[in-house]
Amino acid sequence: MEGDIFSGFSNGTQVDGKVLQTFQKSFVQVQDILDQNRLLINEINQNHESKIPDNLSRNVGLIRELNNNIRRVVDLYADLSSSFTRSMEASSEGDSAGTFKSDGKASQKRIRSG
Repeated sequence: MEGDIFSGFSNGTQVDGKVLQTFQKSFVQVQDILDQNRLLINEINQNHESKIPDNLSRNVGLIRELNNNIRRVVDLYADLSSSFTRSMEASSEGDSAGTFKSDGKASQKRIRSG
């Protein structure tokens, strides 16, 4: 994967390649939206500085588009968070509730319910 951004991320837990692909896809979508927002903000600033009535009127639509894009980014991050939580819960279901520390003593693993 590009730059292998998820290497070391799972801290010993096996993470499904499909899950990683989903994360990668979501991050690419977020970056695309943020790049679009940068262009929108630049255009809004230029229109504002020009003080031309048509350009100022156009800013209304551009600002709406910017706000919608921000909502989309928030939704994507919320979906990512949910997916991450589900994948971590699914991977921990394979672990036993009682594990042994390196010193051989048993310890109880706390499993969070979501």
